[in-house]
Amino acid sequence: MSSEKTVLKDYGPMLVMAGIILVVQITALLLAAPMNANDMQAFEDPDSTANSIYYIGLILVFTGFLLLAIKKNMEWIIQLVILLAVGATMYYVFYALLSLVDISVMTNNIVSGLVAAILTILLYKFPEWYVIDTVGLIIGAGASAIFGISLSILPVIVLLALLAIYDAISVYKTKHMIDLAEGVMDLHLPILFVIPKHLKYSFIEDSLNKEEGKEKEAFFMGLGDAIMPTILVVSANVFLVQKALEQSTTIASIGFISYPAIGAMIGTIIGFMALSILVMKGKPQAGLPFLNSGVILGYLAGVLLSGAPLY
Repeated sequence: MSSEKTVLKDYGPMLVMAGIILVVQITALLLAAPMNANDMQAFEDPDSTANSIYYIGLILVFTGFLLLAIKKNMEWIIQLVILLAVGATMYYVFYALLSLVDISVMTNNIVSGLVAAILTILLYKFPEWYVIDTVGLIIGAGASAIFGISLSILPVIVLLALLAIYDAISVYKTKHMIDLAEGVMDLHLPILFVIPKHLKYSFIEDSLNKEEGKEKEAFFMGLGDAIMPTILVVSANVFLVQKALEQSTTIASIGFISYPAIGAMIGTIIGFMALSILVMKGKPQAGLPFLNSGVILGYLAGVLLSGAPLY
């Protein structure tokens, strides 16, 4: 019995993280249609692989900006930029959802902007773990949906491959991603998910009361670990279905989710499980090499099962 409790205590948070990833993926799939209908694509040509290079370039520039701001003790700039990005992303999410209701564009703009502003202020004033996780789910699903409808299959696969390589280098070689995570964590921003070991845990108090050698009372997962693989899940469900319609064919699906997208979702979870096993053995790992490899292989398996075109 005690061994079962130990396993549940150790691996329970990992199961919660896997559940969070699934929630982000399903929500992103639901957001894809209304976002597509409202022309929220980030790129004009979704088939251009150059978009992936452009995206990587933006990540490198933004990472450099964050590291410089941390070095110069200008964390307020990081907080301001990320909060503005969070607010804007939530606005797009609520606008897409409210567009499904019969209201005017002006009303939609006002309500979406107001709700996004209230949640952003709440995050700034009261950054408790459940607030951070709730906002993280919203922007994680929203960002995944936006980029998923903006990049077709091949550019997404190129992007995920490059990001996996970059993540491995930044964690194992240069280690600047570790420095970045440690520097930004104290700002209480939704760049990560916080999974507490008990419900009485307070992320705010934990950040204020740091003690050497103190056992961690929560597990953390970067927001990017949920967003990046989900981009392929959304792209697979959007572009392959569009291509099938153009060719007057159909793709096997369960409900509104195509086999390739389902395969990508399963592959993500398998990759996350492999990552979790190594992490629980006390070996810190870069997440994207596991997650991105899993989602790509899962996507390919779904394509083979459905008989859909590769891209």
